[in-house]
Amino acid sequence: MVKKEWIEQGFIDEPVDRTLDLKAEIRRLCREKNAIILAHYYTVGEIQDLADFVGDSLALAREAARTEAQIMVMCGVHFMAETCKLLSPSKTVLCPDLNAGCSLADSCRAEDLKRYKEAHPGYKVVSYVNTTAAVKALTDVVVTSGNAERVIASFPADEKLIFGPDYNLGNYINSVTGRDMLLWPGGCHVHEKFSVEEIVRLKALHPRALVMAHLECKAPVLALADVKGSTAVMLKYAQQHPEEEYIVATEAGILHEMERTCPGTAFYPVPPEVSEGGLGCHCNECEFMKMNTVAKIYNTLKYEWPQVEVPADIAAEAVKPIERMLSLS
Repeated sequence: MVKKEWIEQGFIDEPVDRTLDLKAEIRRLCREKNAIILAHYYTVGEIQDLADFVGDSLALAREAARTEAQIMVMCGVHFMAETCKLLSPSKTVLCPDLNAGCSLADSCRAEDLKRYKEAHPGYKVVSYVNTTAAVKALTDVVVTSGNAERVIASFPADEKLIFGPDYNLGNYINSVTGRDMLLWPGGCHVHEKFSVEEIVRLKALHPRALVMAHLECKAPVLALADVKGSTAVMLKYAQQHPEEEYIVATEAGILHEMERTCPGTAFYPVPPEVSEGGLGCHCNECEFMKMNTVAKIYNTLKYEWPQVEVPADIAAEAVKPIERMLSLS
């Protein structure tokens, strides 16, 4: 039974039996309940190892749309669980911690976007996947960092577009396509912290290393990058060129998969700032992604809660731009 205090805090913190092999129990529950575990590259390594499927936002959306499992446990952040529910409305979607939000999604509220649309008649809205279902319901097409350029190219060259909420990604797309999209002033609190100074410092220490940067990084950081793209793009490049060394400017969780699939390749995470001890500072991590834990996955499967639901009227509109994206990708 789900307790009142669990509902109030958004996750189940029932103590787990320390004698249990939680990972084995999770696999047992998945078999018994026809459930799968989906995980983003930014979750901790032990969750990625436990998951049935690991990917970036685009890959996770595709998997959510085609899975035959009746229950999905989305180990990522809340908007990802919403996307799973939108694409598979008849399935049960579980989120280990409802507090796992997203600073980027929070930077664009549906009521604010609605007013902005009304102030710019004749514009179509392109929304980054890092948005709430309510924002997606106001959107013409959704994009990820992996397909944004391709999806934008599907519009006529003279189409008036609003792009949000990631300003850095929108600015990059404008720069490579020559478009003049109106850009929503939002950003990821993790990728905003990467600095030119830190990359230059790491480059001096590792002059042969190639610089990889996520498209959510600021323009000066992207200008230094040899490889620019989504987590999937960076991972694929490293797998195809394991002989190189890499300075990586994105959330540190991706290093787990990079090191797993490219053993022997050196990866140097870019820290958010120079600490007093120099290289001893911590690399950038998303505290929301790290709210996912093995114990929470066990409890959410055991109790089949917290479940993510999307109001029917919002879901009916929000799924359309996601499906359009998938048809173009």
